[in-house]
Amino acid sequence: MDAERLIAAGRVALARSGAALDVVAEAWQAQALAQAIGDQLALHGPKELRTEARDLAETGARGGASPDHPSLRAGGIRAAQLTSVTDARSALTGLGMLLGEAGIALVSVACGTDEEGLYWQCIEAIDAADESNDRVHGMLRKLTMRDEIRERGWETEKEMG
Repeated sequence: MDAERLIAAGRVALARSGAALDVVAEAWQAQALAQAIGDQLALHGPKELRTEARDLAETGARGGASPDHPSLRAGGIRAAQLTSVTDARSALTGLGMLLGEAGIALVSVACGTDEEGLYWQCIEAIDAADESNDRVHGMLRKLTMRDEIRERGWETEKEMG
């Protein structure tokens, strides 16, 4: 399945999450998707992004739950369905939105719980989502710089032509 479809599915699932543990599970799903997209871009993405993509994959791996976590077992890890990232900019933009929404939902859960273990789980997941989102935004900046350089090069060629 394409990255953009998986991101959309993740955003819908996160929006529908009612229980605190469902929100945490969806945040882990988002981290697993960040890892999978990072892996795909490291292998097949623009050359300019490959190092950052590997870093995103590593960050996503640190922020996710173990695959046998009860809240993930029921539906499985959505990111395992990833087959391609056809548009890096669009996928990264969507992933950034998903990670941001997951962070906001986690803050809400953390603020509303009296359970210390859940609170710290949320704090760790917030940190992971934030770090992944920082990497995503760095990759988007790099794509923008690449496009601007190409555009300037094209204009210079036309002027000289």
